Amino acid sequence: MASFTLPPIHDNPDGGWGPSSSNIPEQFKFKDIPYAPYSKSDKLGRFADWNDPTGDNRQVAVGLPSTRDARGAGRSRRDGAQAFGSGTASAFAYFHVEDESSFSLVDNKAAPPRRGGFARGRAPGRGTGSFVPRGATRGARGGFNNRGGAQRGGRKGWRDWEKTNRTRESSVAISSQWKMMEEIEFHRLAKLKLEVDEPENIDTYGRVFAYDKSYDRITTKTERPLQLVDRIKYNTTTSDDPVIQQLVSKSVANIYTTDAILSVLMCAPRSVYPWDIVILREGSNLYFDKRDGGPFDTVTVNENASDPPQDPAPPNPNNPAEKTAVPEPPSINSATSLSLEATYINQNFGFQSVQESITADFAHPNPFYGPEETEPLASCGYRYRVFDLGITEDEDVKICVRTEVDAFIPGAGNAQEGHGLVTIRALNEFDPRAQGAGGAPDWRSKLDSQRGAVVATEMKNNSCKLAKWTVQSVLAGAELMKIGYISRGNPKDNTRHVILSTASMRPTDFAAQLNVSLANGWGIVRTITDLCMKMPEGKYVLIKDPNKSVIRLYAVPMTAFTTEDEDGEAFEGDEPESAA
Repeated sequence: MASFTLPPIHDNPDGGWGPSSSNIPEQFKFKDIPYAPYSKSDKLGRFADWNDPTGDNRQVAVGLPSTRDARGAGRSRRDGAQAFGSGTASAFAYFHVEDESSFSLVDNKAAPPRRGGFARGRAPGRGTGSFVPRGATRGARGGFNNRGGAQRGGRKGWRDWEKTNRTRESSVAISSQWKMMEEIEFHRLAKLKLEVDEPENIDTYGRVFAYDKSYDRITTKTERPLQLVDRIKYNTTTSDDPVIQQLVSKSVANIYTTDAILSVLMCAPRSVYPWDIVILREGSNLYFDKRDGGPFDTVTVNENASDPPQDPAPPNPNNPAEKTAVPEPPSINSATSLSLEATYINQNFGFQSVQESITADFAHPNPFYGPEETEPLASCGYRYRVFDLGITEDEDVKICVRTEVDAFIPGAGNAQEGHGLVTIRALNEFDPRAQGAGGAPDWRSKLDSQRGAVVATEMKNNSCKLAKWTVQSVLAGAELMKIGYISRGNPKDNTRHVILSTASMRPTDFAAQLNVSLANGWGIVRTITDLCMKMPEGKYVLIKDPNKSVIRLYAVPMTAFTTEDEDGEAFEGDEPESAA
């Protein structure tokens, strides 16, 4: 009878399944084979799981526990119940090395639903298999508009790759002689806060006309053409103001500026386009100035839109074909053309919407109108006001601001004392289908019936511009702000315009709608003031980065931003570059 001999049995003193790593003899033939833990209840996997919903077949284990159950695909196992050993199967995985880049699954999409079938709880679709929710209407591009207008038709991000996100140029050429003193991000400015009391009225200059209330009754059906009115209106910088020079001699304040310059600084976190403010420190006084021909002399259009208007790219000097080519005339819908058009509209709407037969004189005549001037003055009143920026009672930090008002309401009180004063501004529509329109609706069809939608779109696309106008009105102490809605007579013609409507609002209420915090604006002004007071005497320039949410303070020579220096040669940092 054949004998039976038991083979040597290698017990695992460590417990568990598989050979032990502590007492394996050298001749054991499985000592170099990796081992993956497993459970007896695990089911064997497949070579390639074509039903894998993740589409990831780069790593397939043969004869190992299936991970489909752990993912819950095709099984009733709960999500998160991972099979034992399923996460350690990489030792037995097979990797496609050579043809992995060219391998792709042909189709892993679910089968389309049957058309024309009945669904439980709703009526059958008409051969489409889809249904329209109750109370909704189909959008122009297949989207749904519910009763509240929660979702507009159209695909988000469609053709975003075609947008020309060209880098903007700085509002002023930064010279190599300039020295950067400080850099502040916008998110740091947004956290500042300073409460300021009511200002002190120092003096008033100029003459204002009565606002014509007939413009409040204009509708899209009774539109009125915008006229070209020849009037003079001054926009003098701080240092050239003779009244401010008198107030400096009286030591009325420490800081001197205008409402146009101060509003840009107070609304800096909203700005997208580049700008610059020239700061001059003489002794204990600060002067905030603007450059002639700078961004303060024009009005932006759709600055805060997701796809703002663009200027054509400049010719490449390294390309001979572009260098010798004749430049094309600028488009009427480019950023620069729209800015000039908006500035023209703002000036003429303010000149046209007043009654020159009814006037109110301030304490002194216009300080900039000389005896040699022959053209008539526009309606404009200047109010010089002092705001106290001190945090404690012992701190003496005051800012003198030259503010402007455009008209007054007849019968509302004494205009010289600040009753019934009005500021007049204008929003312009160019072409709703043009690049940079920002999804604005057609004003002629929506302004009377859906004014709220038009206003909401303008508040989104022109957030910075509206905030600056509101801050200027609050600084001037105006009781009302009139905003005209002006459109082109023909979208292809930027020379003829019509007035479609006029809105009237209180500046403080409109500031709350725009979420404009005056306390945050005063905090920004105080921070920049303290920063400049720590610097030595001289000239500085505060520049908004053209492509980032950052402002930088540079120390510049005293000859900067002047027509000619002492040698008769223009300073290399004086000529501004074109702002996008």
